[in-house]
Amino acid sequence: MSETRAIYCCGCEADVSARLTSGKEIYPHRRDLYSLPFWKCDTCGNFVGCHHKTDDRTKPLGVIPTPAIKEARKHIHAILDPIWKSKRMRRGDLYRAVAARLGIEEYHTAEIRTLDEARAAYRAVQAVESALQERRVAS
Repeated sequence: MSETRAIYCCGCEADVSARLTSGKEIYPHRRDLYSLPFWKCDTCGNFVGCHHKTDDRTKPLGVIPTPAIKEARKHIHAILDPIWKSKRMRRGDLYRAVAARLGIEEYHTAEIRTLDEARAAYRAVQAVESALQERRVAS
């Protein structure tokens, strides 16, 4: 694979010419991931997965995170996903509520670029979760 695409890299703090590669390079110990596409920044070595289950299977899942930002995103999803999966709030409404609390037009966890943004998003999701719990108690 020799395709490249401009993608923001959190490690380099810039748009980079990311290289399309496979799971065989990214996760050599995980044979089950060998056939999956990934975008890699060859400058810092960070990478991002792709929407491999869609028609555009090489579309990046978001910006290329550092390991710390990737871990922060997991913590955000740990409190964000149960809200919509439990049907306490529709996914789109939840993401709009988080965006409103952050003062941005649209929210996507995969677009978080810094740990400060991750912390703000985490607090916003916690605030939405608290508001939902308060409504449930008040009913």
